[in-house]
Amino acid sequence: MSAAAYKRILLKLSGEALMGDDAYGINEDVVSRIVAEIGDVVRLGVQVGVVIGGGNIFRGMSGAARGMDRATADYMGMLATVMNAMALADAMRRADLEARVQSALRIDQVVEPYIRGRAIRHLEEGRVVIFAAGTGNPFFTTDTAAALRGSEIGAQIVLKATKVDGVYTADPKKDPDAQRYHRISFDEAIGRNLAVMDATAFALCRDQKLPINVFSIFKPGALRRVVMGEDEGTLVHS
Repeated sequence: MSAAAYKRILLKLSGEALMGDDAYGINEDVVSRIVAEIGDVVRLGVQVGVVIGGGNIFRGMSGAARGMDRATADYMGMLATVMNAMALADAMRRADLEARVQSALRIDQVVEPYIRGRAIRHLEEGRVVIFAAGTGNPFFTTDTAAALRGSEIGAQIVLKATKVDGVYTADPKKDPDAQRYHRISFDEAIGRNLAVMDATAFALCRDQKLPINVFSIFKPGALRRVVMGEDEGTLVHS
């Protein structure tokens, strides 16, 4: 069996990915499929950190748009990510994967606090570490949390799991002639105004020379192919 291209990865999952076709909440079948994909990669010997969003339960930006205090709304969104992280960890337990949830907000009765050294030790011992509550600060997205945690734990790449299989020249749902970028540099992505991640997260990855791969988590085997270094999704590099 050929070796994986990456030893340690940071997987960014959106909260919406957990909904499946539901309008709200957590779809157990979808979570089980995602866990199976992660399990395939763990069994290759890859160390996996996960940052998860909370948009399937509550999104801070939408709360703020309705007149809620932005910081309060963002903290509520962080709590939603903790709920998602706990659901994901429980699904991993049922799939015989060891996982730990670490939260940027202290909820010690429920999950571990985020401690960088402990997170790295968990990874080295083969556990999946799920980072919850974003950065722990309002006004920062979970994309930024993924870039930050990826940099902190020494991940070799950030894998952004989406509903589309990469970054395209145009919206593939609207333009049948849209072409997928196989590889693109950070500077090219900025010059072409491609929305890979939010600006803060993108800048952090660029500054840390931390590559990003955008791929579809709903495409069977896609995560494994990305980790093996195959042509899957779009690789954004320095």
